[in-house]
Amino acid sequence: MNIETPIEQNEPTTVQAPKAFLKEGLQPLQEFSLRADMVEGALSDLEEATGAAARRAATRLRKELDAFEPAITFLGQVKSGKTTLVNAMAGWSDLLPSDVNPWTSVITSLHIEPGSGQKDIGARFQMMEENEWDRLVQKGGRLGELAGRAGSEGELDKIRQQIEVLRDKSQRRLGRKFELLLGQEHEYGYFDKNLLERYICIGDDFYDDDELPANLEEQGRFADITRSADLHLSSATTPYRICLRDTPGVNDTFMMREQVTINAVRASRLCVVVLSAHQALTSVDMALIRMISSLQSRDVIIFVNRIDELSEPAQQIPEIEASIRQVLADHKGPEDAQIIFGSAYWANKVLAGDIKGIQGASSKALLNWADSKNETNLRDLPPEEIIWHVSGLPELNRCMSERIVEKLGNPQLHKVITSAISIASGQQAANKVRVEGEKSQVTMSMHEVRNALNMLAEQHRAALSEKTGEVISSYQARADRAHINFVERATHSLVSHLEAQGDSKVWSYDPTGLRMLLKSAYSVFALRAQRMAKEHYELAVVDIAELYYKAFGAAVEGIELNVPDVEEFPAPVTIAQTIALDFNDSWWVSWWRRTRGYKAFAKQFHALVSAETEDFMTQLKTVQTAEIRKQLVETLNAFFEQNRDIMIEIGSSKGDAEGMQQICLGKEEAKRLARIDGVIADLKHCAAQIHLEGETQ
Repeated sequence: MNIETPIEQNEPTTVQAPKAFLKEGLQPLQEFSLRADMVEGALSDLEEATGAAARRAATRLRKELDAFEPAITFLGQVKSGKTTLVNAMAGWSDLLPSDVNPWTSVITSLHIEPGSGQKDIGARFQMMEENEWDRLVQKGGRLGELAGRAGSEGELDKIRQQIEVLRDKSQRRLGRKFELLLGQEHEYGYFDKNLLERYICIGDDFYDDDELPANLEEQGRFADITRSADLHLSSATTPYRICLRDTPGVNDTFMMREQVTINAVRASRLCVVVLSAHQALTSVDMALIRMISSLQSRDVIIFVNRIDELSEPAQQIPEIEASIRQVLADHKGPEDAQIIFGSAYWANKVLAGDIKGIQGASSKALLNWADSKNETNLRDLPPEEIIWHVSGLPELNRCMSERIVEKLGNPQLHKVITSAISIASGQQAANKVRVEGEKSQVTMSMHEVRNALNMLAEQHRAALSEKTGEVISSYQARADRAHINFVERATHSLVSHLEAQGDSKVWSYDPTGLRMLLKSAYSVFALRAQRMAKEHYELAVVDIAELYYKAFGAAVEGIELNVPDVEEFPAPVTIAQTIALDFNDSWWVSWWRRTRGYKAFAKQFHALVSAETEDFMTQLKTVQTAEIRKQLVETLNAFFEQNRDIMIEIGSSKGDAEGMQQICLGKEEAKRLARIDGVIADLKHCAAQIHLEGETQ
C-alpha cells in the first residue's frame, strides 16, 4: 500500500560520463560479465532449440541468472565516512546524503545496473512495523531491555527521556498519519536529494524548541520510522549489476542500529568494514569487532577511510595498520583480512571534477601519501588520475571485484551451467527418441514415470529432512552445553571472587569465551550439514539416473546429471549482539552495588545472563537452522523439478515416431540439433574458464 506523499522534485539525479580510469580495478567483474553474457546467450539458444517442457526449465535458469545480483554490505563506525565511500563506489559523488540521523536505523540498498541512461531509476521505502516501533518507544530498544535486566534505573530514565523526544517529534512531523504509516511501503519512479533526505536523513541536531526549524519540517519527515530504502539506478562505471548495501553505524548508544546491521550482515557473503583513520578501532567498536569476528577473513575487506585528515599518512598508516591487526588478534577477529587505506573525500572530489577543492591540510596529506607510493607509472599521469589512484578506490574495486567473482559470481554461474548442461543433454536424449522412434526399448509409460519420479522426490525430501533434523538436534545440544557451561563457569568465577575479595571490589567476566564456543559449534554443524546434504544429493542423482534408464533405455545414455551444489551457509553473526557482560561501566557497577549476599549474586547473575543470551541463542538454534533446512530442501526440490521437465520432454517425443522421423530428415532439425551441441560446447567452455580461474586464486 502506498500512501500519497507528494514531494517537490528536483532535477533528476544524473549519471556523469565516466573517464576510463574510473573503472580501474573492476576488470575481474568485467570478465565475469562477459562469461555471464555467454551463459545467458547459451540459455536463450537452448530455449529456442528445445521442446515446451525443457524450455520451461531453461527459462527458469535464465530468469535465475537475470535476477542474480551480488550484494556487498558496508558496515562501520558512525562518522567513518561510510556513506561517502558508498557514493564513490557507485560513481556518484552526491548520491546519498551523508548527514544521517543518529536515531534512524535505515538499511539503504543501491541496486546498480550498468549503463548511462535513466532507465528504471526509482526508489522504494519500507516503514517499520508496529511491533518494531513499540519495542523502540516502549522498551528503549535493545539498550533499554538490557538496562532493564541489569536494573539500571538511571540509564532507563535517560533512555525514556530520549524516546519521548523521538516520539513527540515523529508524531508532530507526521500528524494523524503516523500510525497509518507504520508497515507501509512507498514507491517512486524517481529519486533525488529531496526525496532521500525526507526518508533517510534528518541531520544530527535535536531541537528543544516547540517548533522545528522550517527546513526540517519536510527534511527527514519519515526518517524516524523508515526501516529500509531500495534505490534503483544506472552507473556507467559498473560492468555488472551489483547491490551496495549501506548499513547504520554500530557505535550507537541506542543500539537500535546493531540488530538491523546484524541482520544485514547475516544475509551477506561479503562485507566492507569502514573505519576512520583517526579512530581505527577503539573501545566503542567492540560491537563491530564482535560482528566481523564471526566472518571468515576472506569475507571481510577493511577500508580505513579519511586518511586525508592525517598530518603525515606515509608515516602514520603503518602504525594504524599494526594497531588494527593487534586489536583483531586480541579479540579473535579476522586478523588476516585485507586492509586498504584511502580517502573517499579525494575520490568524490575527482568524481565531482573539483580536485582544485582539495586544499590546505588535505592537500599536504595527499602529496605525502602520493610521494610514499614510489610508483613510477603515477608520475606521468594527469593529476585527477593520480588522486583517484591514491584515494584507494582502485584497490578497493579490485579486491571487491575479485571477492564477488570468487565467492558469489562463479558459484552461481557454475550452478546455472551444470543445470543447463543437464537440460541440453536431456534434449539430446529426446531427439534420439525422435530418431529411433519405436526402436527404443522402454517399458514405462509417462504416467508411470511421473509417479515414480514423485515417489523418489518425496522419499528423498523425507530422508533429507530427517537427516537434517538429526544434524540440527546435535548442534542445538552442543550449543546448549556451551551455554550452560559458560554460565556455570562464570558463576563459579563470581563465587570464587566473592570468597576471595568480598563484594567491595567489582568483578567482571568476559563473554568472548561463550561466543567462541558457539561459533565453533556452528562451524561443526555447518560442515556436517553440508557434507550430509552433498551425500544425499549424490544418492538422489543415482536414483534419478536409474529412473531415466528404466523409462527411456539406451536413448539417455549420454545424458549428463550433475550433483547440486550445497550453497554456503550464512555466518553466525547473531552472536555479536551486545549483552550486559560486554559493559564494565557504571551499569555493571550499579548492578554490583545493589546486590548483596553470595546466593543473591549467583542467582541474579544467572538470571541476567540467561535473559541476555536468550535472543541470540534462539536466533542461532532455531531461526538460522530453519533457514538452512529450507535452503537444503529447496535445492533438492529444484533438482527434481528440473529433471521432471527433462523427462516430460523426452517422453513427449515417443508418441509420434513417424512425424518426428520426417522432421529429422529436414535441414531445420539438423540445425536445431547442431545448435544444442553448440550450447553444450559453450557451456562447457565457460565452466572450464571458471575452473581454471579457481585454480589460480
